[in-house]
Amino acid sequence: MLQISEKIISLGIDIQIQNQAIANYVPYKIVGNIVYIAGQTCRKNGIMQYTGKAGIDYDIIMGQKATRLCGVNILSNLAQAIQGDWERVVSCVKMSIFVQSADDFYEHAQIANGVSDLMTDIFGDAGRGVRVAVGVNSLPSNSATEVEAIFEIK
Repeated sequence: MLQISEKIISLGIDIQIQNQAIANYVPYKIVGNIVYIAGQTCRKNGIMQYTGKAGIDYDIIMGQKATRLCGVNILSNLAQAIQGDWERVVSCVKMSIFVQSADDFYEHAQIANGVSDLMTDIFGDAGRGVRVAVGVNSLPSNSATEVEAIFEIK
């Protein structure tokens, strides 16, 4: 069985990438045995990778790539919170997925699968948490998607 750090490497994920907060907030906060990860957009190395509205500017596949990148950014912040000790992660409790979309777009759940699949690829059943996937009119910096997450840790 691959360790979590080995799974991350085998999937070609670079969690060393750090995006600076662009507003007045912290990237994560630990309260007891819960880590709250602030909403993460589709930035990589500080540059927005996916923009616009689902159903107009991008399709479901591109949206899944966008939420997956949000997930990579979540993992990067989680790694900081747990100081790189992946054995501390008990489970992904909840994710909230926001999809910037056209008024007549209704496949938010399909786009949300990009980040959900990433978490189960890495953590197995422990990566399968509850979630909400909602369409919104706009997101910061025209990001295609944004995802926040809550993890239980030891």
